[in-house]
Amino acid sequence: MKYVDEFRDGALAKNIAANIAREADPHRRYHLMEFCGGHTHAISRYGIADLLPANVRMIHGPGCPVCVLPAGRVENAIQLAQTPELILCCYGDLLRVPAAGGMSLLKAKARGADVRMVYSSADAVKIAQENPQRQVVFFAIGFETTTPPTAVAIKQAQALGLKNFSVFCNHVLTPSAISHILQSPEIRQLGVLALDGFIGPAHVSTVIGSRPYEYFAEEFQKPVVIAGFEPLDVMQAILMLVRQLNQGRAEVENEFSRAVTRDGNVKAQLLVAEVFELRRVFEWRGLGPVPYSALRIKAPFADYDAELRFEIAPLSIPDNRACECGAILRGVKRPQDCKLFGTVCTPDNPVGSCMVSSEGACAAHYSYGRFRGDDDLVAT
Repeated sequence: MKYVDEFRDGALAKNIAANIAREADPHRRYHLMEFCGGHTHAISRYGIADLLPANVRMIHGPGCPVCVLPAGRVENAIQLAQTPELILCCYGDLLRVPAAGGMSLLKAKARGADVRMVYSSADAVKIAQENPQRQVVFFAIGFETTTPPTAVAIKQAQALGLKNFSVFCNHVLTPSAISHILQSPEIRQLGVLALDGFIGPAHVSTVIGSRPYEYFAEEFQKPVVIAGFEPLDVMQAILMLVRQLNQGRAEVENEFSRAVTRDGNVKAQLLVAEVFELRRVFEWRGLGPVPYSALRIKAPFADYDAELRFEIAPLSIPDNRACECGAILRGVKRPQDCKLFGTVCTPDNPVGSCMVSSEGACAAHYSYGRFRGDDDLVAT
């Protein structure tokens, strides 16, 4: 038996589903947001929504780092990639994210820009070592999970004395986004969203621990259950949230105890604190400007800050007017509510960022459930 098999057992899934159906109060509705794109993918791939009673609704959150990156930052990277003799390194799921006029890094590469897909920040450092006569920029994105490796790359470049390596930093923070969703009047104006509880992210929580979510549980009286990405993890988290809501509790519970502790990875946290500091404000796709929600490179490592080296100016580019990606990231709308979904906008021809990344809500729904809607589920 593979280790993962026990978290995909069909009989256990049916048992948990039966418990959810039995314990969910038929006289109330449960609106639960899975913040992380990995959970959205699991829910779509394994048909978890099909196993839930009609009054338990899963709402997709903004937890896909590619999806929340605003078009302006992508446009910055595209312009940077067109700098003569510059090599831009990025993760593969960034290549097709559309920016101004439908332009993307992949299209820029086709027009001659030296854009290279890497699997880690260490790959970018190696490319800089191998090309000492050229500037190499690592287009860094992600939540708390991918931030420590970027910090390692910056410190490694400093130790090696690399003068041709820098980082275009776009790392963002999970707790700030959750807080913004719960309390921002701007978000409420864009669409009223009923939320009863959260499934907390898995990989992010291995780094930051469960402690940061205690604020939301206490301040907003919203239960949080941190869960792994396997189907039984997600279903057990839903059951735990239903039980908390039925009992009038709002606590942080840790279903993913095999990997997450209350304090998280302290060594990684100290490393991030050494290299990065908070930005006063940062724009998120779908959420707009979010205060203290992103990181920038600290002054002692300023030589490796691409924004300073290349004087990158902030850009704010509106999304395609017909694309509902922003509303989908806020949980206000579903992928099938977008007129472009599955017609003009597909994984082969993405109009919005939610269709680009495999963790995006639109891509997950297109791949695993595009022909079925909530009405179909209720009818069956």
